[in-house]
Amino acid sequence: MNTLTLTQEWDKVFPLSENVNHRKVTFETQYGLTLAADLYEPKVATGKLPAIAVSGPFGATKEQSSGLYAMKMAERGFVALAFDPSYTGESSGEPRRTASPDINTEDFMAAVDYLSKQGNVDAERIGIIGICGWGGIALNAAAADPRIKVTVASTMYDMTRVSGNGYYDADDNEESRHAAREALCRQRLADPKAMAGGVVDPLPEDAPQFVKDYHDYYKTPRGYHTRSGNSNDGWRAIGTQAFANARFLYYTNEIRSAVLVMHGEKAHSRYFGEDAYKYMVEGKPEAGIKPNPNPENKELLIIPDASHCDLYDGGYTEAAGKGQSKNIIPWDKLEAFFTKNLK
Repeated sequence: MNTLTLTQEWDKVFPLSENVNHRKVTFETQYGLTLAADLYEPKVATGKLPAIAVSGPFGATKEQSSGLYAMKMAERGFVALAFDPSYTGESSGEPRRTASPDINTEDFMAAVDYLSKQGNVDAERIGIIGICGWGGIALNAAAADPRIKVTVASTMYDMTRVSGNGYYDADDNEESRHAAREALCRQRLADPKAMAGGVVDPLPEDAPQFVKDYHDYYKTPRGYHTRSGNSNDGWRAIGTQAFANARFLYYTNEIRSAVLVMHGEKAHSRYFGEDAYKYMVEGKPEAGIKPNPNPENKELLIIPDASHCDLYDGGYTEAAGKGQSKNIIPWDKLEAFFTKNLK
């Protein structure tokens, strides 16, 4: 395993709950990369417990949204692991902030490996949560790994779809994809390690609302973190090249285990979740892709008045985290869905 230098002091964007124990851990993937993670465990618990692995958003770190989700689920009796994906945060991998459909799917499967080996975890009761771009990765992992008994995709992006088609499929044509491929190839020769930039800052007055929402989270005390690509210099300019030529969701119509797709009513990304849910349940009979054999344990939850970033941390009534939290993440629903299906 790679030797990692892990920050031991508490440096999350949320306070540590007095009801959980926390420690830093590492685990290895089948690609030989070592991932850094925060393990959250309920302080009062006996026997073997159900467990959840959490990651996302895409370009974020475990000190942000995924850590909050993990801690909240640990408060509710689950062993919960929030991890930095390969090439990001405190995890290993060079060059930094690179992504791969295969490697990132393996990240989730390796997290399941790790949890399965813990003495206080019931290996038959493990689920995952993917947030934002990691929602699509979570669905891909669930399609590949039947050990994953429950999957929650929260405010999901399908990074393969947006990389290949652009937002709202505006570039879903051969000409646009060819131009993008040529640009990426030029970048590979010019400077393959160049960074593409994080969330825009300062914020233009005419920025779309979802860009303003990203700025409110990643560039203010509400969610800023020094190791987060989205908060700082972003992603490798060619770091998601492989995503554009792949598709995550092809076999999700064959997921037999329970899946909850959770999205905000006002999220710009809502179409990713709704389309993923529809395909997962109905397939595409006109193309010979059959409906799901277990549709009864699949659920789509649209949260009223919620934006994309509201599901990162519950949302705030004012920018920069100065207002009161909307508490818009349905923690009771998540607990109930995992409890029901992790039997």
